[in-house]
Amino acid sequence: MKFFKNNILSIMAMTLLFTLVMIDGSYAASVFESAREKLVELFRNAKMIIFVIGGFGLVALAFQAIFGKVKWPWFAALAFGLAVVAAAGAIVNYAANTEGASGSKFNDTLGSGPGAAGGVIGDYD
Repeated sequence: MKFFKNNILSIMAMTLLFTLVMIDGSYAASVFESAREKLVELFRNAKMIIFVIGGFGLVALAFQAIFGKVKWPWFAALAFGLAVVAAAGAIVNYAANTEGASGSKFNDTLGSGPGAAGGVIGDYD
């Protein structure tokens, strides 16, 4: 029993290493695929909430900036931040080189319209 208590970390590490060596690669692919799908869905939902709240904030800051209550750079910072959130999916797709950087997984409009990714302008199929 004393041997087990003194070497528990080594035994657990060897067990983990043995499990990782013997595990099939297809198991990891399905785990990462489901994790990717969940994260993409989370990103879409969070982006929608950010756009709604940010839109109301943009209108409020615009009125306050017009009447001199806040500075215009605050308005510009919020507008730029919303633009970054809008382009985030396309930037990730471009960096990962997935699907020709069309933004299809994130439902972005940046880079997925007619003429994007080699499409022909006027071709809406």
